[in-house]
Amino acid sequence: MQQAKRILLIGLGRWGANHLRVLQSMPIELFVAETDPVKLNSSGVPQSHRSGDARSFFPIVDAAVVVTPAQSHFEICRGLMESGKDVFVEKPITSTSAEARTLVELARSSGLVLQVGHIFRFDPASVWMKNAIAQGRFGEIKMLRANFSGFKRPRMDTGVTFADGIHFIDLFRFLLGKSPRRVHAVMSNFMGRDGEMDDESLIVLEYDLGGSAPILATVEAGYHVPGKMRQLTIAGKDLSAVCDYNVAQYKIKTFENRHISDKGEIKAMEGAMHQLEFPPEEPLRAELTAFLDAVETRRSPMVDGTAGMEAVRVVEAALESARTGKWIDLANE
Repeated sequence: MQQAKRILLIGLGRWGANHLRVLQSMPIELFVAETDPVKLNSSGVPQSHRSGDARSFFPIVDAAVVVTPAQSHFEICRGLMESGKDVFVEKPITSTSAEARTLVELARSSGLVLQVGHIFRFDPASVWMKNAIAQGRFGEIKMLRANFSGFKRPRMDTGVTFADGIHFIDLFRFLLGKSPRRVHAVMSNFMGRDGEMDDESLIVLEYDLGGSAPILATVEAGYHVPGKMRQLTIAGKDLSAVCDYNVAQYKIKTFENRHISDKGEIKAMEGAMHQLEFPPEEPLRAELTAFLDAVETRRSPMVDGTAGMEAVRVVEAALESARTGKWIDLANE
């Protein structure tokens, strides 16, 4: 009988607690590291498998899941990979694209798995939209619009673009198959925090997919608007869709709306609306299952280090745009 993989979870914060819950239900031998003794001792993990020092477990585990503040990702992941361990790291992969590139090259040269926690890719609704675009069901894509907003406590390690906007920045790359060619952004720091700690962000991304015009995509993120918005809209020539990630099953509505020319006028013709049902599935469980599968099979994960690096590269361009007020060109890599 094959021995269960030894997996180390580093970090038991707000999101780390969800990782703990899912990992405890998986067929693995789980180790946990957390600097807060209260969180550590209440984790339900045996004392022999928990520690305040993550490095004490590096020699004995097969792989690690890193759910710590963003500024710590680079050093922790580099230490793990230099110890020969496969790594799952929550987004953002690192605080800078230069650090991300170092991890990508280290994973490549060492033959290690490096997966980044861009969770929206693992939602069945996202997979449907990607396939529908590839099949041409939308026709020529005109624009994408995404909103990740709501009144909540801000993350203290990054601004809202790095914390939340990056979700849809990565998802656009997943759906369209490439990074934007240029970026423009406006950001605000209403809370007055030090550094680039934006708490409201509006980003415009321009993509060239060879159509009659560039595709414009917008990402709005913030901590101030009441409610909880997790929505993506795709507008195409033949079909449009609205996806609400807050909904458990009926996430997507499609609209067969078209603009037509009639005797020199443009008319808006509303077509059929369809509501699509998806099986209830927890994306976090799906992405952690994918990581364990990559560790077992040695196949490259769907969200590899390069995907994580590209998302950070776009965020960096957005931050530069917000500072300068200019469009920032991105060389496609």
